[in-house]
Amino acid sequence: MKTRKRRQKKGFLSLFYEKLFKINDTPQKIALGLGLGIFLGILPGTGPVAALTLAFILRVNRASALLGSLLVNTWLSIVTFPLSLRLGSAIMQQRWQDVYANWQFLLQNGHWSVLLKLSVLKIIFPVIVGYAAVAFILGIVACLTALMVLKYANKSGIHFPGAAKR
Repeated sequence: MKTRKRRQKKGFLSLFYEKLFKINDTPQKIALGLGLGIFLGILPGTGPVAALTLAFILRVNRASALLGSLLVNTWLSIVTFPLSLRLGSAIMQQRWQDVYANWQFLLQNGHWSVLLKLSVLKIIFPVIVGYAAVAFILGIVACLTALMVLKYANKSGIHFPGAAKR
């Protein structure tokens, strides 16, 4: 009984591995998957599940999307918070000091009544816009960098697992 379950579990895991990681994709699809994963990994509230789902929908490399999302998920969101706050405030034409002060007040007194008193859009929206802008820029940089590396590797005869020679 246990051996049959192990075989079924091993069969599922090997099928999962085959479908997810052994994809013979073009460098473009691999690079786009990585960029998408990094974008969704940085954006708060999204992560590996969103990266896999969108990679499947957009038909880009799921393994590189998952990898990109896992590489930057959470820790880079924390690191990029000050940049996101400043960039989002600039885009929304607000003073970043005011947005930061309101953000700190919200975190210290995070009750629903405080949310109603403060204009939530003036606090949260600039940060979300900033995160989206930073995530987009870093996703594009990662995509272009991966594409250059993969194209150079193909020209040099270096072959990465899962990458098609084109």
